[in-house]
Amino acid sequence: MNLDQAMQERRSIRGFQDKPVPRALLEEIIALANRAPSSMNTQPWHLHVLTGEPLENVREGNSTRMMSGVPPVREIVDHGAYEGPHRDRQVGIAKQLFAAMGIEREDKERRQDWVMRGFRQFDAPVSIVVTFDKSLDGGTIAHFDLGAVTYGLVLAAWSRGLGAVINGQGIMQSPVVREHANIPDSEVIMTCVALGWPDEDFAANGVVSTRRDVDDVATFIGFD
Repeated sequence: MNLDQAMQERRSIRGFQDKPVPRALLEEIIALANRAPSSMNTQPWHLHVLTGEPLENVREGNSTRMMSGVPPVREIVDHGAYEGPHRDRQVGIAKQLFAAMGIEREDKERRQDWVMRGFRQFDAPVSIVVTFDKSLDGGTIAHFDLGAVTYGLVLAAWSRGLGAVINGQGIMQSPVVREHANIPDSEVIMTCVALGWPDEDFAANGVVSTRRDVDDVATFIGFD
């Protein structure tokens, strides 16, 4: 698979086969993602790769805290509620996903279950928790760098037949994640990536989000 194909065909995968991912394959994917650019070559990222019992403990802890009403605890500043076109695009992808899964607007039980899937990291066999050095906290440059390495992860995974979804819900109860992933106090939890072999029968996996036109994204200055 060439780069253009991977970038065009990649989509977020939210349903996975109950099949392990070999460590050697994960190391190969991480080695590729690790080539991501970073400010002044600082390479501020750390990747904590969970599977098996530690990941199950994270799922259980996240779900229990959320269902008991514990407010989310994130280690980065949240943007708050989306508004305007950002909200429109957020609602748009939700409508696509619910339509694919046959979840009606009035079906509160299935909507709640869908939300909880995110806190369970979509029941993926692997979760990669992405962190950065706390010494760089207080700015946004490290966040930018982690975006680069995280996109590299999902592209490299896709090019090898794996699916992934960047999953902010999975770390919304950061104390749980920190405990079971053995994340040191010197690091800040940014996000996680749920990863595994796609379940081709899971309807939401076929959803392709829409993208803005180039004319809406880019402004060209100084061209004839």
